[in-house]
Amino acid sequence: MRNWFALSRRAGSFDSGASGTSAQDDNLGRTPPSSIRSGGDAAASPVIKSSGGDAAISPVILSGGSVAAGVEGSRAATAGAASASVPALHRPRKKQVANRKLTLATFILAVVALAAVVVTGVLVTDAATATDFAQKSLPPSLAHLFGTDWMGRDMLLRTLAGLSTSVLVGLLAAGVSSIIALVLGAAAALGGRKVDAAVTWLIDLMMGIPHIVLLILISFALGKGFWGVTIGVAVTHWPSLARVVRAEVLQLKEATFIAAARKLGQSPVRIATRHMLPYVLPQFLVGLILLFPHAILHEAAITFLGFGLPPEQPAIGVILSEAMGYLSAGMWWLAVFPGLALMITVLLFDAAGSSLRKLIDPHSAQE
Repeated sequence: MRNWFALSRRAGSFDSGASGTSAQDDNLGRTPPSSIRSGGDAAASPVIKSSGGDAAISPVILSGGSVAAGVEGSRAATAGAASASVPALHRPRKKQVANRKLTLATFILAVVALAAVVVTGVLVTDAATATDFAQKSLPPSLAHLFGTDWMGRDMLLRTLAGLSTSVLVGLLAAGVSSIIALVLGAAAALGGRKVDAAVTWLIDLMMGIPHIVLLILISFALGKGFWGVTIGVAVTHWPSLARVVRAEVLQLKEATFIAAARKLGQSPVRIATRHMLPYVLPQFLVGLILLFPHAILHEAAITFLGFGLPPEQPAIGVILSEAMGYLSAGMWWLAVFPGLALMITVLLFDAAGSSLRKLIDPHSAQE
């Protein structure tokens, strides 16, 4: 009897404890969402029953304040954070313009700009010499972008006409000078020791004399003018290109494919035209184009000194020489704009030569 009474008391205490626990679970299950703070710093995390009723899972409180209940939410959040921290290894490259296309575009733009300057200068030659004393000594404006000189001549038209003259002189002089360099360089490399010694001595002699002094002497001896300047520039600008041609041909003479062609019985003329010329041609063309800026600058220099083109002919050297007497009067535009135009023209020639070298030279084809 006593044992039965003790067992009944134990069962009653167990039932009351279970009912208390279930009441607590019900109260916790009815906990309003507002009791959980959005900052993620709640005092105690509520317990949410699972569907089986025998497991309690703590909710995951994120930084934004949202509650992801269950294991799936916590796993998804962990995977998302991990993927965000791992850098992307295969991002697509930004589209870039190929170097050869950019180089070709630079070469074409430089050539087109130079051709436009020459054509425009030839067309406005007569207008560049027209005088209007009612418009003399005007500063740069919308009507006259480069201003006017002391005779009312438009400085923009005079500058274009002078640039066209300088470019034509440079083209003719550089062409003749490059032919001289090709002939003497090839003769020095293929003509034997005596010819090589004679050409090398002549190159050293020409390079030992200052260009400007030799130019003045030749131009003055030929009566100055257009042909005096052109012949003087052509005769004095070949040594550097002749050295390049000589070095290239000497290197080719020792090449394996030249020796093989010689063993196969090909004539020297065929070897020179079939095998050597295509190899030397890129360096020759680049040297030819890079001669233009030197020729233009030297033509302007000797014309500025009074040993070149006549004063009545529009030329950059003549314009700069005449402007020197008016700079003290505040007419700065007479020298600034023609000087800048000459510098831009020289830079265009340099850009064209550098771009052409990258396009046709096999050693710089991948630059």
